Amino acid sequence: MSAREVLKHFWTQLPFFAWLVVLWMLLWGQLTVLAAVTGVIVAIIVTNVFRLPAAELTGRVNLWWFVVAIVTFLGQLVMGALQVAWQAVRPAPTTSAIVRSPLRVDDDLIMTHVAVVLSLVPGSTVIESDRRNRVLFMHVLGVKSAEDVEGARAAALKWEKRIVRAVGSRADLALVEANAPMFGERRLGGGS
Repeated sequence: MSAREVLKHFWTQLPFFAWLVVLWMLLWGQLTVLAAVTGVIVAIIVTNVFRLPAAELTGRVNLWWFVVAIVTFLGQLVMGALQVAWQAVRPAPTTSAIVRSPLRVDDDLIMTHVAVVLSLVPGSTVIESDRRNRVLFMHVLGVKSAEDVEGARAAALKWEKRIVRAVGSRADLALVEANAPMFGERRLGGGS
């Protein structure tokens, strides 16, 4: 590898490395120099002994859309918790459905981020993902009609768009801004 390639690899992997150090410090419950130094040592060992394929970051972060995504997530966290609490105490039976939601972007990290956000917001959880066809299968509470199913799919696509706006590549951004067909529709010839 040339020095330029090594430097590029270092910068693209730095967020993961830093996250391992922060995670180590959180696990120990200490924000000290010793915890940081041992975190760096552990991160070096983990990244060199347990080698995983590198997840390539786009290198693009739009701070405005990142903040919008975080604020929206926090708002939906509260609203989702209130909706689930209401469904738990109301006298009517709770309804639910398994919803298939194809995504537009062919990127593992974006798909993972969308799945994590959908699973963390109360009322829905991703139960399976089809990586090859870029489809998420979600268990969604409160589904009573076809409109509710389409609403759950639309929510997944909105999260995909928010995440791509925040950290996606320029090509992925053009894809979601153009409201391109979902990845599964292009590959499989349609379907829901």
